[in-house]
Amino acid sequence: MNKLALAAAAALVTLATGARADDPVDGLWKTQPGDTGGYLHVSIGPCGSAVCGTIDSAFDKDGNQQLDYENLGKNIIWDMVADGGGSYSGGKIWAPDRDKTYNSKMSLDGQNNLTVKGCVAGGLICRGQTWTRVQ
Repeated sequence: MNKLALAAAAALVTLATGARADDPVDGLWKTQPGDTGGYLHVSIGPCGSAVCGTIDSAFDKDGNQQLDYENLGKNIIWDMVADGGGSYSGGKIWAPDRDKTYNSKMSLDGQNNLTVKGCVAGGLICRGQTWTRVQ
């Protein structure tokens, strides 16, 4: 009986890990340009059972990489949970340009466009961007 329970537990862990590893949102994403014309590359991937995004690199309006950008390596998205059908919710997003954190949701449009929104007032007012997949 113990062998059966152990095998079932191992199968569940394998299934859960496999589903998380194949998440279609995982990858490197380019944000839309901000007020100054610069943009970020955000690396999205698993963090525990959720999805998180970290600022990988920053670029000025001319596309020059800004190696001294003060927010490199910081989380910009965290605690996002897959809802199915390419939709994610329940997480937070930090807007570096305003230094504010918002409730967040995001959704895939195909494989190469990700709509990311930060919301207030219980989700009634949202500000968003469409990010494009770099890799």
